[in-house]
Amino acid sequence: MRAALSSGLALLLLALLLLAHLVVTPARAEDVLRVGDQRGNARALMEAAGVLDGLPYRLEWSEFPAAAPLLEALNAGAIDAGGVGDAPFTFAAAAGAPVKAFMAFRNRQDGLAILVARDSPIRTVADLKGKRIATNRGSIGHQVVLAALEEAGLPFDGVVFSFLPPADAKIALASGSVDAWATWEPYTSAAELAGLARVVRDGNGITPGLTFTVARDSALAAKRPLLADFAARLAKARAWALEDPAPYAAVWSKLIGLPEAVPLRWFSRAGYRTVPINADVIADEQRTIELYVRAGLIPKARAPRAAAIFDTGFSQAPSQGLTPGLSKVPVAVQ
Repeated sequence: MRAALSSGLALLLLALLLLAHLVVTPARAEDVLRVGDQRGNARALMEAAGVLDGLPYRLEWSEFPAAAPLLEALNAGAIDAGGVGDAPFTFAAAAGAPVKAFMAFRNRQDGLAILVARDSPIRTVADLKGKRIATNRGSIGHQVVLAALEEAGLPFDGVVFSFLPPADAKIALASGSVDAWATWEPYTSAAELAGLARVVRDGNGITPGLTFTVARDSALAAKRPLLADFAARLAKARAWALEDPAPYAAVWSKLIGLPEAVPLRWFSRAGYRTVPINADVIADEQRTIELYVRAGLIPKARAPRAAAIFDTGFSQAPSQGLTPGLSKVPVAVQ
């Protein structure tokens, strides 16, 4: 299995590296790529992996607490690219933001979860009926609640949403002003390790387990050599972290200021893998779009076609050899 994994990742990395060197306009040292990051994710990974040495351009990082403000910065032209989950990317695309996904990653969804206080009587999704749930509007937390309700046969209005950013949602759950909190990493691992919450339902089997690196259309046109180089380096770093997530966790912990056990739990169970933007990825994104249409969060007339919001020119290597169950997480969102 290790040989097959190495072979598949090698093919993907080779394709990305070739693209980075075959683009028609070479990057120059005075060029700048402005990248948005969430909680130090990509930056800590790439620094820990040592893939940022010898950059032929200047890389400027901007830190964001969640995907929504990162996407707002992209829409405003304050940054060129950034990493986001499939759910907030869907909302941004439906709102007409001039962005496309040009890299895709698969991961397990243990850390995307609906949390309740440890002493809560809530044990199942059915128990959430009529309860108040905190999450960000349009986030992957919002997504997992909708998918869980649908799986349980409950209506989308069967719960009351309190749309709060993660820090406020954590306080709301601790104070009892909400009954549950739908969130993602590193918040899930931090809450579990601190003994503050337990999981009622995670995202495995009901959400695609997709995250994307996205860029403004203008950057895809004007800074394509830089984005190709960045994509190759990020894919190399992801492959490195799969072998041993501990060094990545150590760098992330110092950058963000949370105990090392939090990122180690997160990275070890998530198993992020770079995958090509292929028919499976596009089909899963279409399912997410359709979920939001069914829930009334995106008007049908404004719903984008999944195929139209990807740039497939960066990552088309085959994905054979990826570990079974992680290269494609089963989806029950129909």
